[in-house]
Amino acid sequence: MSTQLQPQESPASALARPTLAARFKAIRALTEELAAPLSPEDQMVQSCAEASPVKWHRAHTTWFFETFLLQPHLKNYKCFDPAFRYLFNSYYNRVGEKPERNTRSFISRPSAQEVAGYRKHVNENMSQLLSSSDVSAELANLVELGLNHEQQHQELIVTDIKHALWSNPLRPQYRAANSKSRSANESVPLVPLHWIPFDGGICEIGHSGEGFCFDNELPRHKFFLQPYMLASRLVSNGEFLEFINDGGYQRPELWLSDGWEQCRAASWRAPLYWEQREGEWHTFTLDGMRPLAMHEPVCHVSYFEADAFARWSQARLPTEFEWEIAARNLPLTGNFLDSQRLHPAAAHGAALTQIFGDAWQWTASQYTAYPGYHAAEGALGEYNGKFMCNQFVLRGGSCATPQSHIRASYRNFFPPAARWQFSGIRLAK
Repeated sequence: MSTQLQPQESPASALARPTLAARFKAIRALTEELAAPLSPEDQMVQSCAEASPVKWHRAHTTWFFETFLLQPHLKNYKCFDPAFRYLFNSYYNRVGEKPERNTRSFISRPSAQEVAGYRKHVNENMSQLLSSSDVSAELANLVELGLNHEQQHQELIVTDIKHALWSNPLRPQYRAANSKSRSANESVPLVPLHWIPFDGGICEIGHSGEGFCFDNELPRHKFFLQPYMLASRLVSNGEFLEFINDGGYQRPELWLSDGWEQCRAASWRAPLYWEQREGEWHTFTLDGMRPLAMHEPVCHVSYFEADAFARWSQARLPTEFEWEIAARNLPLTGNFLDSQRLHPAAAHGAALTQIFGDAWQWTASQYTAYPGYHAAEGALGEYNGKFMCNQFVLRGGSCATPQSHIRASYRNFFPPAARWQFSGIRLAK
């Protein structure tokens, strides 16, 4: 995921110190709330190559504030533990050496309790820094970057622990059963899918105006679009089941070459977390296993599966530019992390729905730089530019994304085989 602020006068520079301090406190507290249902043993699990242990997420986000805010900007700051500079570095080569990503679950010490102490130490010192009378625009922008970085890791805490618990043969719940996780209209007929036309033409793409953005959303630039149509809602579980029942996973003509090889190598037969029990489909949720709700959006599918379904449907995936133009004037409302549902919800209404929240939407666009893009200088410039290869853009956020974190220009990106995120499908023509 992207974590880079384009140097510019904007977002946090306009925030009063008390507002920024309150936002810091609230976002840091939410991370601990997400970890609260988990035991120290839960927080150690790293169940796939893409995921990280929850304890590591808690420590790394703290490392970010210590490394990029406190050490260079707070006079007489004393590190909590100098060894953490190495231990919780992710891939900032300019900061120094780091452990291999796949060894993060080996870090049994420091304990989860010690990580809590680390977070408390950094929070207290950040409070001191933010109470200073000379918080510059540059410093405020760095804080806002750190907060957006932490929000990304909040989403990863949800997706990573879901995979970890699913990998446990007992299929344990993340939390006690939550009524919000159930679709409110499972017994109501599926909202019909219809096509919404857009004129195309010369459009402006990318972030504009005040407010935070990552550097991969810039610079804003002109782009020509042919007229197109978007599906009014996300593809449902029931519709994807029709694809399965029609042999979608056994028909190579529907798949890209790399996708077909991946499908065969991994023995894909359904989306991640789907299981058949006594002839009926069930799915794993953060509230445990339950029968598959046919009207909810399909999620945990790869780009390859999304593309194959689109071909089967005699449609295609939208480009990220088509998606952004359709979304740019819509309200930022939807089923986000804030709802505490932690699962996609069935569509409501006949307009363009589920643009934001529920499930990240694969686009047909490869993740590349916008014309005129320049990575930020220094270690923080490492996060985006060097990943602009072999990945596809997703748009819109998911049920695990904090609502204040998303916007129409936001570009997420993953390799085409990735499935552990809440990734779904919107069709285009």
